[in-house]
Amino acid sequence: MSEKPAWMKPHGEPWRSKSERVVYENPWIRVSEHEAVAPTGQPAQYGVVSFKNLAMAILALHDDGMVVLVGQNRFALRNYSWEIPEGGGALDVEPLESAKRELVEETGLEAADWRHVLTAQLSNSVTDERAYGFIALGLSHAPGGDHRDDTEDLAMVRVPFREALDAALAGHLQDVLTVAMLLRAYHMAREGALPGALARAMLG
Repeated sequence: MSEKPAWMKPHGEPWRSKSERVVYENPWIRVSEHEAVAPTGQPAQYGVVSFKNLAMAILALHDDGMVVLVGQNRFALRNYSWEIPEGGGALDVEPLESAKRELVEETGLEAADWRHVLTAQLSNSVTDERAYGFIALGLSHAPGGDHRDDTEDLAMVRVPFREALDAALAGHLQDVLTVAMLLRAYHMAREGALPGALARAMLG
């Protein structure tokens, strides 16, 4: 990874927490309320959602330039969402191992070639959630197929990469990790950072 540019040097004072009170907790998240001091020195009350897992996002690319998307009903927005395979990984487990598990669980696929291409903060004004994005190549069917949990009712499609990218740019795919990973892969294909035959199939 390249060094940060000089202009990225932080300025001012960081936020400070004077006290913290947990107002809600379950196996996946903790919501806490803080009496805080802002960078300006002013007192402030702040609520933070802390995640007990890392977010995993896997862009699974077939050799012919087709990408795997998963469709499901999402609870929070009560909508149907097409996304790349995603899930959670324990904080004390290497992200790559969690990504491999998620790909098998959601799609029944495994990959011979894994590339970590994205590290992201999700909604960092109110949560501490961090995400890791991987491109998975050399796909094949995993022994035993998928292993979804008892709340997952998933559909799966293979679509041309460019069609998925166009759907994201048109706003039809709105999951932020899906959009970010499609754009990252497009950039890599354009810049020669993916195998040549695959890049040509993706850009088609």
